[in-house]
Amino acid sequence: MVTADQNIRYQQNLKSRSLALVVLTTNHWATIRTYGAEILASVESANQGSYLTLELPKPALRRRPPPRPGG
Repeated sequence: MVTADQNIRYQQNLKSRSLALVVLTTNHWATIRTYGAEILASVESANQGSYLTLELPKPALRRRPPPRPGG
């Protein structure tokens, strides 16, 4: 299972589950698309019952331009 919910480890009891969990550090779609190969490699290397956090770069913050005078 792939998720961007970084708290899932604390919200769900996954010990009795037979799945592998890959947690992404961002849910920014452009970043996820860019790192698709790395995500796929993490999924393919995951074993049943494993938990892996995949550190992806945070997107740059977009700032609004200052308001124009009189506008």
